Amino acid sequence: MARRASGTTRLRVLRTVALAGVLGVTALLALQLWFFAHVLWWNWFDPGQTPFMRHELARLHAADPQRALRHRWLAYERISVHLKRAVIAAEDANFTVHDGVDWDAIERAYEQNRRRGRVVRGGSTITMQLAKNLFLSGERSYLRKGQELVIAYMIETVMPKRRILELYLNVAEWGVGVFGAEAGARHHFGVSAAQLGPREAARMAAMLPRPRYYDANRGSSALARRTAIVGRWMGSVDPP
Repeated sequence: MARRASGTTRLRVLRTVALAGVLGVTALLALQLWFFAHVLWWNWFDPGQTPFMRHELARLHAADPQRALRHRWLAYERISVHLKRAVIAAEDANFTVHDGVDWDAIERAYEQNRRRGRVVRGGSTITMQLAKNLFLSGERSYLRKGQELVIAYMIETVMPKRRILELYLNVAEWGVGVFGAEAGARHHFGVSAAQLGPREAARMAAMLPRPRYYDANRGSSALARRTAIVGRWMGSVDPP
């Protein structure tokens, strides 16, 4: 009797584990379908607030409930070509040729981080950054990075490069509570993103890795050096 009971218990455990596995896989597939449906939608329609924007607004509200985000959409053709060139030069030199993930850049970043013993460089493409901004949080984990890669491939499958860059330029963070190229240009230079010249565009692109820090430290020597580098690189960029 004891052996029969033990066998029955093991069978129940196996059935429970199998059911949990099936439910887990089903939930994962449903989540991917949800992501893909939104990618399809945003190929044609502009998004409102992203998870990053909502997280930042909640952070600002903790100190000042009246605080609002600065964000204004600007169509791709109205954004300065200098800013398009500068952002590609600064963030993703191979943007127009890769399929959403630049594995060579990821490998270089991994080796540099390993040598330094800390994260000093990322390997994210513009498409991967867009995936993170549209769907995910700022949490750093291998699970989140894996999901970011999957969404990046979805985006590249559905959207042309021009639309990807348009979305990125309109949701990227450019300061404390400042999102999108239009709000960023007005915040830093008092002009529309359509009016940015090469020097202003290079400076805005140079801010992207640490927009809140550089917003508060505009005289940073690191920002000046990075701006000069972007300014030299951007002339060879041909945006989509």
